[in-house]
Amino acid sequence: MISVGNAFMTETSGVVSIASRLGYEETLARLQSEIGRRHLTLFIAIDQQQEAMRAGLTLRPTTLLIFGSPAAGTRVMQASPEAAIDLPLKILVWEDETSQVWVAVNDGAYLEHRHQLADEFLPVLGAARALVQAVLT
Repeated sequence: MISVGNAFMTETSGVVSIASRLGYEETLARLQSEIGRRHLTLFIAIDQQQEAMRAGLTLRPTTLLIFGSPAAGTRVMQASPEAAIDLPLKILVWEDETSQVWVAVNDGAYLEHRHQLADEFLPVLGAARALVQAVLT
């Protein structure tokens, strides 16, 4: 596990988790607002806690935001069709058992390596982390 300040990443998963100083609802609202401010498309916000309740199960607050730029993502998929498995980009927001809110994203460099893409695609693949850092710092 690699730790940097309030963030950590496991080298094998490529998932970066960052602690939020904000509450769950405010973290989620600010992320959604930033997606709009950057003129990105929010394709869907999946309330996984609500879906768990529909199945008769319990889950702490957990939401998956699926978003991106169709133009930028298409260029990535043209270079590596398998990259579509990781696109559109995703941001996961959840609250742990201590009420700490966490935000997780795929690391752009990890995705670049995974799909053997050129460095020119790193800004697209790293957009989720850049957006999260802008909101949480």
